[in-house]
Amino acid sequence: MSSLRIAGTIGESIVDGPGIRFVIFTQGCPHHCEGCHNPQTHDFAGGTETQTEVLLEQMEGNPLLSGVTLSGGEPFCQPKPLLEIAKAAHAAGKNVMAYSGYTFEQLKDSEDDDVRALLEQCDILVDGPFVLALRDLTLRFRGSSNQRLIDVPKSLEQGEVVLKE
Repeated sequence: MSSLRIAGTIGESIVDGPGIRFVIFTQGCPHHCEGCHNPQTHDFAGGTETQTEVLLEQMEGNPLLSGVTLSGGEPFCQPKPLLEIAKAAHAAGKNVMAYSGYTFEQLKDSEDDDVRALLEQCDILVDGPFVLALRDLTLRFRGSSNQRLIDVPKSLEQGEVVLKE
Protein backbone atom coordinates (compact mmCIF):
# COMPACT_ATOMS: atom_id res chain seq x y z
CA MET A 1 0.00 0.00 0.00
CA SER A 2 1.03 3.59 -0.64
CA SER A 3 0.80 6.88 1.15
CA LEU A 4 -0.84 9.99 -0.17
CA ARG A 5 -1.47 13.53 1.01
CA ILE A 6 -5.13 14.40 1.54
CA ALA A 7 -7.12 17.39 2.72
CA GLY A 8 -9.84 15.11 4.06
CA THR A 9 -12.63 12.69 3.26
CA ILE A 10 -16.42 12.53 3.36
CA GLY A 11 -17.83 9.14 4.34
CA GLU A 12 -21.16 9.61 2.57
CA SER A 13 -21.86 12.29 -0.03
CA ILE A 14 -24.75 12.62 -2.47
CA VAL A 15 -23.42 15.76 -4.22
CA ASP A 16 -20.04 14.50 -5.46
CA GLY A 17 -21.32 12.02 -8.05
CA PRO A 18 -24.15 9.56 -8.57
CA GLY A 19 -25.44 7.61 -5.59
CA ILE A 20 -23.79 7.62 -2.19
CA ARG A 21 -20.06 8.36 -2.53
CA PHE A 22 -16.93 8.03 -0.44
CA VAL A 23 -15.03 11.22 -1.32
CA ILE A 24 -11.28 11.70 -1.05
CA PHE A 25 -10.07 15.30 -1.24
CA THR A 26 -6.45 15.18 -2.33
CA GLN A 27 -4.00 17.83 -1.18
CA GLY A 28 -2.10 19.89 -3.74
CA CYS A 29 -3.30 21.63 -6.86
CA PRO A 30 -1.37 23.48 -9.56
CA HIS A 31 -4.46 25.12 -11.12
CA HIS A 32 -5.43 27.71 -8.45
CA CYS A 33 -8.78 28.41 -10.13
CA GLU A 34 -10.30 31.74 -9.16
CA GLY A 35 -13.35 31.06 -6.99
CA CYS A 36 -12.31 27.48 -6.17
CA HIS A 37 -14.50 26.10 -3.38
CA ASN A 38 -11.54 24.10 -1.96
CA PRO A 39 -8.69 26.66 -1.91
CA GLN A 40 -7.27 25.07 1.26
CA THR A 41 -6.29 22.07 -0.93
CA HIS A 42 -3.90 24.05 -3.18
CA ASP A 43 -0.78 23.87 -1.00
CA PHE A 44 1.14 20.66 -1.80
CA ALA A 45 2.67 20.74 1.71
CA GLY A 46 -0.70 21.07 3.46
CA GLY A 47 -3.17 18.44 4.58
CA THR A 48 -2.15 15.17 6.15
CA GLU A 49 -0.29 12.09 5.01
CA THR A 50 -2.32 8.88 5.10
CA GLN A 51 -2.11 5.32 3.81
CA THR A 52 -4.28 3.97 1.01
CA GLU A 53 -5.19 0.98 3.18
CA VAL A 54 -6.74 3.32 5.79
CA LEU A 55 -8.92 4.92 3.13
CA LEU A 56 -9.85 1.54 1.66
CA GLU A 57 -10.93 0.26 5.09
CA GLN A 58 -13.18 3.31 5.49
CA MET A 59 -14.65 2.82 2.02
CA GLU A 60 -15.11 -0.94 2.27
CA GLY A 61 -16.74 -0.61 5.69
CA ASN A 62 -19.84 1.00 4.20
CA PRO A 63 -22.05 -1.33 2.09
CA LEU A 64 -24.30 1.59 1.07
CA LEU A 65 -21.64 3.25 -1.10
CA SER A 66 -22.09 3.35 -4.87
CA GLY A 67 -18.52 4.40 -5.44
CA VAL A 68 -15.57 6.59 -4.66
CA THR A 69 -15.00 10.14 -5.86
CA LEU A 70 -11.47 11.51 -6.22
CA SER A 71 -11.53 15.26 -5.77
CA GLY A 72 -9.08 17.85 -4.64
CA GLY A 73 -6.83 19.45 -4.94
CA GLU A 74 -5.83 17.76 -8.15
CA PRO A 75 -6.11 13.96 -7.95
CA PHE A 76 -3.95 13.40 -11.00
CA CYS A 77 -0.97 14.91 -9.16
CA GLN A 78 -0.97 11.73 -6.99
CA PRO A 79 -1.94 9.08 -9.54
CA LYS A 80 -0.12 6.06 -8.17
CA PRO A 81 -1.82 5.73 -4.74
CA LEU A 82 -5.18 6.75 -6.22
CA LEU A 83 -4.79 4.04 -8.85
CA GLU A 84 -4.61 1.50 -5.99
CA ILE A 85 -7.81 2.93 -4.53
CA ALA A 86 -9.60 2.95 -7.90
CA LYS A 87 -8.66 -0.66 -8.61
CA ALA A 88 -9.81 -1.74 -5.14
CA ALA A 89 -13.08 0.16 -5.59
CA HIS A 90 -13.75 -1.68 -8.86
CA ALA A 91 -12.83 -5.01 -7.26
CA ALA A 92 -15.45 -4.23 -4.58
CA GLY A 93 -18.09 -3.53 -7.25
CA LYS A 94 -17.98 0.25 -6.83
CA ASN A 95 -17.57 2.88 -9.54
CA VAL A 96 -14.92 5.59 -9.68
CA MET A 97 -15.42 9.27 -10.40
CA ALA A 98 -12.74 11.95 -10.53
CA TYR A 99 -12.60 15.71 -10.76
CA SER A 100 -9.65 17.27 -12.57
CA GLY A 101 -8.60 20.73 -13.64
CA TYR A 102 -6.89 19.03 -16.57
CA THR A 103 -8.89 18.14 -19.65
CA PHE A 104 -9.64 14.57 -20.68
CA GLU A 105 -7.34 15.05 -23.66
CA GLN A 106 -4.45 16.25 -21.49
CA LEU A 107 -4.82 13.26 -19.18
CA LYS A 108 -5.20 10.76 -22.03
CA ASP A 109 -2.10 12.13 -23.77
CA SER A 110 -0.01 12.43 -20.59
CA GLU A 111 3.51 11.05 -20.71
CA ASP A 112 3.02 9.77 -17.14
CA ASP A 113 1.93 6.12 -17.29
CA ASP A 114 0.29 6.37 -13.85
CA VAL A 115 -1.84 9.35 -14.94
CA ARG A 116 -3.09 7.44 -17.97
CA ALA A 117 -3.68 4.31 -15.86
CA LEU A 118 -5.71 6.28 -13.31
CA LEU A 119 -7.78 7.83 -16.10
CA GLU A 120 -8.47 4.33 -17.45
CA GLN A 121 -9.81 3.33 -14.01
CA CYS A 122 -12.28 6.23 -13.94
CA ASP A 123 -15.89 5.60 -14.90
CA ILE A 124 -16.79 9.30 -14.82
CA LEU A 125 -14.57 12.36 -15.14
CA VAL A 126 -15.44 16.00 -14.61
CA ASP A 127 -12.68 17.75 -16.50
CA GLY A 128 -11.37 21.25 -16.97
CA PRO A 129 -10.66 24.10 -14.61
CA PHE A 130 -13.42 25.87 -12.71
CA VAL A 131 -14.06 29.19 -14.46
CA LEU A 132 -15.77 31.70 -12.18
CA ALA A 133 -17.25 33.67 -15.11
CA LEU A 134 -18.93 30.44 -16.31
CA ARG A 135 -20.24 29.38 -12.89
CA ASP A 136 -23.61 27.66 -13.18
CA LEU A 137 -25.34 26.22 -10.11
CA THR A 138 -27.83 24.29 -12.26
CA LEU A 139 -25.21 21.92 -13.68
CA ARG A 140 -25.13 18.34 -12.45
CA PHE A 141 -21.91 17.62 -10.49
CA ARG A 142 -20.07 20.56 -12.10
CA GLY A 143 -19.36 24.14 -11.11
CA SER A 144 -18.88 25.90 -14.45
CA SER A 145 -20.23 25.34 -17.94
CA ASN A 146 -16.83 24.65 -19.52
CA GLN A 147 -16.48 21.51 -17.40
CA ARG A 148 -17.63 18.24 -18.96
CA LEU A 149 -19.21 15.18 -17.34
CA ILE A 150 -17.45 12.43 -19.31
CA ASP A 151 -18.16 8.72 -19.70
CA VAL A 152 -14.50 7.65 -19.61
CA PRO A 153 -14.76 4.00 -20.77
CA LYS A 154 -16.89 4.95 -23.79
CA SER A 155 -14.63 7.91 -24.58
CA LEU A 156 -11.50 5.75 -24.52
CA GLU A 157 -13.21 3.08 -26.59
CA GLN A 158 -14.57 5.47 -29.23
CA GLY A 159 -11.52 7.75 -29.34
CA GLU A 160 -13.60 10.87 -28.71
CA VAL A 161 -15.27 12.44 -25.70
CA VAL A 162 -18.64 10.91 -24.86
CA LEU A 163 -20.64 12.96 -22.36
CA LYS A 164 -22.75 11.40 -19.60
CA GLU A 165 -26.45 12.16 -19.65
